[in-house]
Amino acid sequence: MSAESPSTPKPAGKPLFQLGRVLATPGAIELLSLTETDARLLLLRHVSGDWGEIHPDDAAVNADSLASGGRLMSVYRLPLRGTAADAGTLPPVGDLTDDRLWIITEADRSVTTLLLPEEY
Repeated sequence: MSAESPSTPKPAGKPLFQLGRVLATPGAIELLSLTETDARLLLLRHVSGDWGEIHPDDAAVNADSLASGGRLMSVYRLPLRGTAADAGTLPPVGDLTDDRLWIITEADRSVTTLLLPEEY
């Protein structure tokens, strides 16, 4: 059995909510680049209710938030490959030993942000 990449396309369900304006922090952009991950595929998972690797309590909060209009959060692991983090000449923006990317959609659905945990 082969491991699937977090950016592997999966059957997308019907969008469950509006993303609003999509933003990404510098650390998120760097991690997406280093892992060669297409942010659009992660956003499709998020908007379809595939929350990734969040705690079961947070999944329950997301279920409530879909009904009540609260904030929504997904967590995806983007495995770092080789020594790509060492290839650049500039110091990394975020903690590139942590392979988690968060996606948060605000309660009013006006903004969805891709960020690293330490950028929260």
